[in-house]
Amino acid sequence: MTTLLAMDWGPLWLTMQLAGVTVVVLLALGTPLAWWLAFTKSRMRTPVEAVVALPLVLPPTVLGFYLLTAMGPHGPVGGPWKAFTGSALSFTFTGLVIASTLYSLPFVVQPLQGAFEAVGTKPMEVARSLRASRLDAFFTVASPMALRGYVSAIVLGFAHTLGEFGVVLMVGGNIPGVTKVLSIAIYDHVESLEYTQAHVLSAALLVLSFLILTIVYAINRRLPVRAA
Repeated sequence: MTTLLAMDWGPLWLTMQLAGVTVVVLLALGTPLAWWLAFTKSRMRTPVEAVVALPLVLPPTVLGFYLLTAMGPHGPVGGPWKAFTGSALSFTFTGLVIASTLYSLPFVVQPLQGAFEAVGTKPMEVARSLRASRLDAFFTVASPMALRGYVSAIVLGFAHTLGEFGVVLMVGGNIPGVTKVLSIAIYDHVESLEYTQAHVLSAALLVLSFLILTIVYAINRRLPVRAA
């Protein structure tokens, strides 16, 4: 109990904030992208799918290095950002959100794409025949039918962000209260031979991840499977 009270839980709360913000951004960006990938006939579909899936096979340190280069003060993204805001983008919470969004992109886009493909275009066509706009039909017909995909996307995106290490370390560094997330805090404790603190934080992350996955499986079993 004394160890628990003496622990610095700041990295845990920071990680939860990062995961929450990242999931919101991923849903905003990933939903239209997943819809486009599900139904487009464009030749660009295959290369775009490959780019989306790239974080699944690319070493996190490689992705983190290129993101750090891009978001640095003289990078193609960090340079204009600093000129506009007056502050750097790398080694900030905003930089972590951008990196986490790119790194967790396939964990949100792929479940949504599969759900939209299962729904098909017929429900949208029926809604359109009843004079519903495309946007209205999407939110009132397609999205509810793809609810299982949304649940999986949210939970997987959140859980994947919780466990990030290489990318966030490269882009955010190890700044307490700013970029020091849970995985980096665990690494610091292990490096300092503080195994008790590392055990506590690791157990917290293990239990949290297990609960998240249990919830998503339970919800998906209760949700009906809907297909066109």
